[in-house]
Amino acid sequence: MAEEKLVSSRETYGKLLVELGKEYKNLVVLDADLSSSTKTCTFCREFPDRFINCGVAEQDMIGVAAGLAASGKIVFASTFAVFASGRAWDQVRVSVAYPRLNVKIVATHGGITTGEDGVTHQAMEDIAIMRSLPNLTVIVPADAIETANTIKALVKTHGPAYVRLNRPKVPLVYESENYGFKIGKALEMTGGKDLTIIACGIMVKISMDAAKLLQNEGISVRVINMHTIKPLDAEMIIKAAKETGAIVTAEEHSIVGGLGGAVAEVICENYPVPVVRVGMKDMFAESGKPQELLEKYGMTAKDVVAAAKLALSRKGK
Repeated sequence: MAEEKLVSSRETYGKLLVELGKEYKNLVVLDADLSSSTKTCTFCREFPDRFINCGVAEQDMIGVAAGLAASGKIVFASTFAVFASGRAWDQVRVSVAYPRLNVKIVATHGGITTGEDGVTHQAMEDIAIMRSLPNLTVIVPADAIETANTIKALVKTHGPAYVRLNRPKVPLVYESENYGFKIGKALEMTGGKDLTIIACGIMVKISMDAAKLLQNEGISVRVINMHTIKPLDAEMIIKAAKETGAIVTAEEHSIVGGLGGAVAEVICENYPVPVVRVGMKDMFAESGKPQELLEKYGMTAKDVVAAAKLALSRKGK
């Protein structure tokens, strides 16, 4: 694992769009008047004739994206996660997911680490909303390197997708892009036999930190990066349940309907073992600095450790 280095996933996305724009002449980028924040402004400067600022009108942006995709374009449409999943949900459902159009919705400012922008901009429900839609691939990269792998894979994959990125710079989990990323295939970050932690997004690094703390207490922990929420890697989940007997899920999202809910569905239907979910409880948060909010609402390494011990206490009961 690389030394802790903070890198912006949204800046990585913006730079990569320019590289892909040179290779794919039919690639177009849309934004909802937030390009300086989503970093699609980088593409706009390089390819102004293939960039459309749709204004503060997320529903219109998705409608335009659908039309362009129907005419053969590869479309990347960006705004904040709370707007992509909330305001534009009907358009995503009817105009993009239903006809399986080639629209990639890359949403930034996901989760509670949007911080001082407050609850109106903290998307804590978007994974649940988007994974409920048929045909829509949902990916939550763990770091900037995985963001690059995700975008490169999606540009070659026909069909609709939702990608969730963060606002702040976050630690790198990987050293290079050559680690075997595949859409729909989870990655085992550390081996272990006593318990499995299944995480996505920034919670992958936090879960790996928790695993080290547990290892110091003699507890062997497997950590899985479930970057693709849909299609979910059920095979990896069932294997972990059988081999370790207890599961903790960790996500920067509500525990209602997100990664934890998706994993619990697989476990319940295939191989029941104790499952403890780490994430935002069924409540709204408040404004504050990202780290302070993670601590207040129970999404730190120590919270994952506590959840792991709770899951372990339930094994065999």
